Amino acid sequence: MSCGGLSEPKAATAETQQITQEIKSQLEEKESRKFDVFDAVSYKTQVVAGINYFIKIHVGNDEYFHVRVYKRLPHESKPLELTNYQSKKEKHEDVTYF
Repeated sequence: MSCGGLSEPKAATAETQQITQEIKSQLEEKESRKFDVFDAVSYKTQVVAGINYFIKIHVGNDEYFHVRVYKRLPHESKPLELTNYQSKKEKHEDVTYF
């Protein structure tokens, strides 16, 4: 992966699921709803001044969200930030830059 480019898609890991759980309340606030199911499915990363995670999340039934989460450099000691998201995505749709 080159600096600034997106990685190849990868299956979600325990780390990706943890990131997903950490931003769950941010997405619930933006969507004005609660999610009973909130499972990371796959992800891509982008190295910037930190890391952008582009994560596909299954939220129940046939509903998926694509989220972009910014993880700052360790010395900044700041929380993960949900910087953008897309709703009404489908299982077959790949996560792309947005």
